[in-house]
Amino acid sequence: MSGFRSRARGTSQRQKEAEAARARKAAKKHTDQGASQRDQHRDRAVALAVDPPRIAAMDVLRQVREQDAYANLVLPNMLREREITGRDAAFATEITYGTLRNLGVLDAVIDAASTRPVDQIDPDLLDALRLGTYQLLYTRVEPHAAVDTTVRLTVEKLKGFANAVMRAITRSRRSTWFARLTPKEEIPALAFKYAHPTWIAESFARTIGVEELGAALEGDSQRPKVHLAARPGEMSAEELALITGGEEGKYSPYAVYLDGGNPGDIAAVRQGFAAVQDEGSQLIARAVTEAPLLGVDTGRWLDLCAGPGGKAALMGALARIDGARVDAVEIAPHRAQLVEKLTIGLPVDVHIGDGRTPDLEPGFDRVLVDAPCSGLGALRRRPEARWRKQESDIAGLSVLQYDLLHAAYGLVRPGGVVVYSTCSPDLRETREIVDKAVAELGAEELDAKSLVPGMENVGSERSVQMWPHRHGTDAMFFAVLRKPADEL
Repeated sequence: MSGFRSRARGTSQRQKEAEAARARKAAKKHTDQGASQRDQHRDRAVALAVDPPRIAAMDVLRQVREQDAYANLVLPNMLREREITGRDAAFATEITYGTLRNLGVLDAVIDAASTRPVDQIDPDLLDALRLGTYQLLYTRVEPHAAVDTTVRLTVEKLKGFANAVMRAITRSRRSTWFARLTPKEEIPALAFKYAHPTWIAESFARTIGVEELGAALEGDSQRPKVHLAARPGEMSAEELALITGGEEGKYSPYAVYLDGGNPGDIAAVRQGFAAVQDEGSQLIARAVTEAPLLGVDTGRWLDLCAGPGGKAALMGALARIDGARVDAVEIAPHRAQLVEKLTIGLPVDVHIGDGRTPDLEPGFDRVLVDAPCSGLGALRRRPEARWRKQESDIAGLSVLQYDLLHAAYGLVRPGGVVVYSTCSPDLRETREIVDKAVAELGAEELDAKSLVPGMENVGSERSVQMWPHRHGTDAMFFAVLRKPADEL
């Protein structure tokens, strides 16, 4: 027996050494692959005689166009992998996001300066022209540098065409191009000035009015601050502000503002004591837990469209304090996993299912319907988003939004509340849905303004409409509906 144990210990030791060797080999391979990729990018930059920030910007534009990628997810990883830092990283970020945000304006200028329509220009060449045109019109980059690098980023047979278009653009100032291309009508002119599709400008105008439309569109193009939420019961906003060097929020008792940086580097975020969450989103989650009920709160709360989980996590933290429990429904399995990850250790039960037909027992005290929407209220966070969206999508979304609100109303108990929210200011997704619920379901609309103390200028209705230029939040909307207590 002793000999067997000795041989077993020896085998175990050899296995450990072999596993360690394999781990070292895998780590070396990963390091070598990373180094090889960085070398390839550097070699490419040398071959083209173009600096790495511009090459990174071109690569992001291509991924956005070909793969429907999100620039705000792709670019930071690319900069890190290619070891582009400091001023070079700032330049790459500026020209990438700026180009994507102003795409419609850039295309109009290129179209006017070109001998062929934009939709007939080679896609890779068009990316290079957009990048170069942005530098000419919106930055202090010397014209010769913008022209030269654009031509260098172009394949040989198209260099002459690229050079001709870029030089045609340099012959006029930005103000001249804008005077020539700006539409005469007021709303289309504001849309062009602030680089938005006209239909989005018209949508905003119906909610906020033409007088304030320019400010709204301009605010929609400003790079937002990072908003953190201190998790109730774990950390206060004051503590989070102290350890991060941030500023406490104006409206949410959990909010902290940061001017920039990578939130993933913050220990409190990694440990789950805080999370990245727009202050408007925090206010909506809090409103669900604070809205006045008729009767006793039995602690049954519901998030009917929970993914990716930010509001469910904040509701869960508050539920833990109040002795309540949250059911969180999400139709997409991968998003349900995100909800589960964010709510570990909280009294939250995640269900994969359709919020319109959830397999849940009615009788909830509080229900949140954070409905899928056009996302027009969060355009500033994804620079390419405004040019991807189609107005035709809203009709289908409105049907879904009302169906979800109708389902929520069936799940809430008499005297309970339903909070309906969207990250959109479009009336077809906000007031029209709420007004229909009041008219057809008999819901009572409560004063939502009382749930965001200190926040002013949130609209003339009983609901709350936030705006980036007014409040520093995304353009989020929410309304509070209560089921009459005598409804059986």
